[in-house]
Amino acid sequence: MTHEPVLAYELVHSLRPLLSAEASAEAPGCGAEPGDLEQAVWLRLLERLGTDGPPPDPPDWLRRAVRTEARRTRRTARRETALTGEPADAGRHDPERLALAAARRHALRDAVRRLPGRCPRLMEALLSPGDPTYREIAGELGISQGSLGPERSRCLGCLRRLLTPEVAAR
Repeated sequence: MTHEPVLAYELVHSLRPLLSAEASAEAPGCGAEPGDLEQAVWLRLLERLGTDGPPPDPPDWLRRAVRTEARRTRRTARRETALTGEPADAGRHDPERLALAAARRHALRDAVRRLPGRCPRLMEALLSPGDPTYREIAGELGISQGSLGPERSRCLGCLRRLLTPEVAAR
């Protein structure tokens, strides 16, 4: 007689509140429903239980799995386009639109460089196409993960104040 179903049930039961909290926290940032993230992580856990057994540190594994699913959802959403009556690349290669987008990116990068303190490094990390996690950003900047949120809010406020006159002038 095997005890694997009991182990899986206990693991799922013990991780349910943590998964619910983590999925609820990550869902708004990736444009997904918390239940969809939960479902994807449960599936990954059950697949892992079937092949590799339980993770050595289930709560840590679960947090990483939620963030991985959130990043996957963000990347998928970026690649998907809404179906409209227009051709797929209608206007995307329009020279005027490309020039305006480049000007906006340049203005944003220029404003980020003018931010005070460690804000430029933090904003560059947040704008990175690699989509790093808060843990990775905190490690790169040498600050605690818990201080990233308040620091990000302060930096975004400074950036908003820098960009407001430029946006109003246009």
